[in-house]
Amino acid sequence: MVAVENLTHRYGSRTALDGLTFGVARREIFGVLGPNGGGKSTLFAILSTLITPASGQVTVDGVSAIEEPAKVRRRIGVVFQNQSLDRKLTVEENLFMQGALYGLQGAALRARVAESLERAGLEDRRTELVDVLSGGLKRRVEIAKAALHHPAVLLMDEPSAGLDPGARRELWNHIEQLREALETTVLFTTHLLDEAERCDRLLLIHQGRKVAEGPPGELKSRVGGDVVVLEAGDAAWLAEEVSRRFQTSARTDGSAVRVEIPNGHRFIAEAVEAFPGQIRSVALHKPTLEDVFLDETGVRLGS
Repeated sequence: MVAVENLTHRYGSRTALDGLTFGVARREIFGVLGPNGGGKSTLFAILSTLITPASGQVTVDGVSAIEEPAKVRRRIGVVFQNQSLDRKLTVEENLFMQGALYGLQGAALRARVAESLERAGLEDRRTELVDVLSGGLKRRVEIAKAALHHPAVLLMDEPSAGLDPGARRELWNHIEQLREALETTVLFTTHLLDEAERCDRLLLIHQGRKVAEGPPGELKSRVGGDVVVLEAGDAAWLAEEVSRRFQTSARTDGSAVRVEIPNGHRFIAEAVEAFPGQIRSVALHKPTLEDVFLDETGVRLGS
């Protein structure tokens, strides 16, 4: 449904995307996860035909976004990070205006607006001004507006930015229902781990390059067992000693030592016994997407 091949883009001397290649299947929910400044916004702008890349190719539903951007715009719905609603119009008026832009009119337009309001759970808000809605409801109106013409691909840039956890869950339940109802492919950018976990597949990018790609569970399985973090007075010394004594890879992370190892609870007991007085505190957790990113790049998603 979406194919990106060797995509490169630069702003002056800075490379924003560097030979990026990936594909998205029909009806997938596909996430692009990375830190701020990692290339997500540039990728989104190219996919939504706002800018033309320096080189490479992008096709959406078999149509080149570079050679035929107008045709691609008919096939996509776009939810930008910054609000694109007219706050002085009602929810219903925003949808009617969007439908008219896509050539819908009369009974067909009224039916499509009614359908979108019902699917988004906004029937009782139809006559309210957008300006008085909560952040979560505004986001649902944005998505209803973007999906009004039944696009083949729904593009969303940081869709739940600024929402509280409850509103994020409601929003994603709605997105998943929308995918099923319209058989739409969903591609979105994010820096939020809980949002990335809801993908069918995920692309991790850093400094414009692909770090890893695959289902979230598969990506996390690449991490070698449990993740143990040991706070120490001399992290460099402890990392070296842990590596030598336990025949495993230990790396420093600020004042801590990070170890990926099976049976983390057993390792913690053995490490505390082996280095009395050297370990200030310990923490243990199962692998996360943050761990995958750290393993592949050496930096945290928030860096």
